Amino acid sequence: MRVALGLSYAGQAYQGWQSQPSGLTVQDKLEAALQAFACEPIQTLCAGRTDAGVHGLMQVVHFDTAIEREPFSWVRGTNRFLPPDIAVQWAHPVPESFHSRASARSRRYAYILLESPVRPSVEAGRVGWVFRPLDLEALRAAAQYLLGEHDFSAFRASSCQALSPVKQLMRLDIERRAAHPLSGPGPHGSAYWRFDFEANAFLHHMIRNLMGSLIQVGQGLHPPAWIAEVLASRSRDVAAPTFAADGLYFLGPRYDAAWGLPDHAPAYDWLP
Repeated sequence: MRVALGLSYAGQAYQGWQSQPSGLTVQDKLEAALQAFACEPIQTLCAGRTDAGVHGLMQVVHFDTAIEREPFSWVRGTNRFLPPDIAVQWAHPVPESFHSRASARSRRYAYILLESPVRPSVEAGRVGWVFRPLDLEALRAAAQYLLGEHDFSAFRASSCQALSPVKQLMRLDIERRAAHPLSGPGPHGSAYWRFDFEANAFLHHMIRNLMGSLIQVGQGLHPPAWIAEVLASRSRDVAAPTFAADGLYFLGPRYDAAWGLPDHAPAYDWLP
């Protein structure tokens, strides 16, 4: 039988999703826990690989096994063998035609950013950080140039293995929330920013590279139209440096409703 799992994890302690000889990846920890529970080796395939330091709120994986268990048993049994910062959120049996990556219609990420004169402490590793104020209207204007189908080579890591740099960015929403009711714009105000991205697929480091350039626009270093120039250049050298992984969260893929898989997991609910 084929089983799909929804998985959440904090990425700080891991070398990304994909299995490595070190064993210090999320995939390595999950497969070790599945083997301990099922008493047989289990290999998983995921909806989207995440880099070191990137978090997952609903990574979706699938695997094939001859072991029959109730869905709640896969959740509780696997979680018994996982470290505290990784947890299976749900489990569902799926047809053999389901594929966690190939069946996904789109993928969603959020970037959480702290704007504050003081660096993060309790949120360290969970949010990105800027100390210069950002301009919401400039950021939203810049985002409009990125929507649609484009060649995103300017925002692609040199190590990217994608067959094509052409991707369709369906959504880029930007919101600012004051960290305290008395906090406002200016040198002494603090705020949390949330950037929501949805695309048919993403290139390696694409969101972190987009964030680096968007932040330069938000800080007034470039006008919003500069983003269009960077996009048209198709050159990584023209864009801003890659931004930190700390505030990046994989919200999960979207699937056709016919698969019957959850679109939301409890791990979502704490994000601002």
